[in-house]
Amino acid sequence: MTDSEFLAERFEAHRGHLGAVAYRMLGSVAEADDAVQEAWVRLSRSETRQVENLGGWLTTVVGRVCLDMLRSRKSRAEQPLEPDVPVGAVAPDPEQDALLADSVGVALLVVLETLTPAERLAFVLHDLFAVPFEEVADIVGRTPAATRQLASRARRRVRGAPAPDADLVRQREVVDAFLAAAREGDFDALVDALDPDVVARGETGVTAGALAVAKNAASFAHLARVARPALIDGAVGLVVPADGRLERALVFTVVRGRIAVIESVADPARVAGLDVELL
Repeated sequence: MTDSEFLAERFEAHRGHLGAVAYRMLGSVAEADDAVQEAWVRLSRSETRQVENLGGWLTTVVGRVCLDMLRSRKSRAEQPLEPDVPVGAVAPDPEQDALLADSVGVALLVVLETLTPAERLAFVLHDLFAVPFEEVADIVGRTPAATRQLASRARRRVRGAPAPDADLVRQREVVDAFLAAAREGDFDALVDALDPDVVARGETGVTAGALAVAKNAASFAHLARVARPALIDGAVGLVVPADGRLERALVFTVVRGRIAVIESVADPARVAGLDVELL
């Protein structure tokens, strides 16, 4: 086995973990793949024989790549760090934080889009993937103490995220309203069906905000005309059939009577893995 083949084999052993990190950071399959590929390019150009923890080294690289990609998106003003938690406040509970990170699910998708890139990276790397704050601090260019504050602020926002509506009847009403508006090209009705901070994710990237998402939805009226409501993994969504199979699925998350998250799934393997029941 050549050195390059050995290096590629070592990289492939970490690809799944790196993809998970990048996907949580970016919320896009395509962008996550790009970040992982960039990590491979940097690895192949670096001297890493003396690196004892290649997984940690690669995670750091992917973190930096994702941070650059987030910062290149539509800029969000960095807010000043909030003061430290005052003495006497409830102390952080590491076990509770771990449970929070594992359970936020859909709420995380919405909240992450409202965070600054540095907050997002600190929360994802530390709370979801247990990267030490000292290493995260090196990536974001902050002190460990400031990085802890970044993660703490992100954590509080995640805790405060509203729970998705569990009522399937209510979900169906909201999704039907969205579908009708898309079919009719009714821009105002589309906006009304969406949460102001709605996040739409797909293989090509992420769109945030009701106006931007409604504009995109209005341009896909041809798909809306053939879309059908369905239960997708237990929640109301839409599927687009083509040639006797499902070509695309739109997975919705409804919060407070409006659509907060839209995930467009077009990859055939991912579509095939969904539990779909036509309504």
